[in-house]
Amino acid sequence: MTTPIGYMPATRHPWPCLLFVLPLLVIYETGVLVLGGQNPETIRNGADHWIRSAFGLGSALFWLPPALLVIGFVGWTWCRWADRPGDLMGTLTGMMIESIGFSLGLWTLSRILAPLLLQAGIELSVPVEVDSEIESPTLAAAEPAMRQVVTYLGAGIYEETVFRLMLFTGVILILRAMEFSGLLAVLLAAMASAVVFSLAHHIGPYGQEYSNYLFLFRVVAGLYFAILYQMRGFGIAVGTHACYNVMVSIA
Repeated sequence: MTTPIGYMPATRHPWPCLLFVLPLLVIYETGVLVLGGQNPETIRNGADHWIRSAFGLGSALFWLPPALLVIGFVGWTWCRWADRPGDLMGTLTGMMIESIGFSLGLWTLSRILAPLLLQAGIELSVPVEVDSEIESPTLAAAEPAMRQVVTYLGAGIYEETVFRLMLFTGVILILRAMEFSGLLAVLLAAMASAVVFSLAHHIGPYGQEYSNYLFLFRVVAGLYFAILYQMRGFGIAVGTHACYNVMVSIA
């Protein structure tokens, strides 16, 4: 029997999160295989590359990261099956609407950040009109539209998995074990995960050339996603991230 919980806590339950993210995961992994041809790695998102490189996963084990993500959420759902929300369709519809709305909110932040930084006397090392995608703006000029969309969907899934689900949550647990207060632990973890999230886009073979604007924007975006993850759940954080990237790449 399902539990009649309200919409706000329902979006943070692992069952709706799994059902919301799963179609995006299937589209991404299928798109990588279909559009990538002989070189599917050229389409994979950076965070997806980091996971596979860190664990030495070759092409034969392409299925392992998405399988582990799904298995993790299935296990989490099983542990909380008794308090799963009943109105799944309403919950998933609301999550989709929230993701679109929050992506527009992030787009608004990207438009006003540069003027605010200039007013604060911070020199911007790139022109203000440069695209403010969380991903590299050079990708838009180098890849066909469908390949961009697939890559950006992967960013929403795997970057939220690495930087929010794993890093943000892990830092909170460590700080709580060190007897930090709950609010302070969340704030410190949000800032730490946001800075690492931004730095990660500028290091390694796929890293983008550093600029003040892009680094600071991604710190702001990382904080934005951390707040969404904490307050609205993993599914909406993934949906917002993916929706924002796709929206900007199409624009």
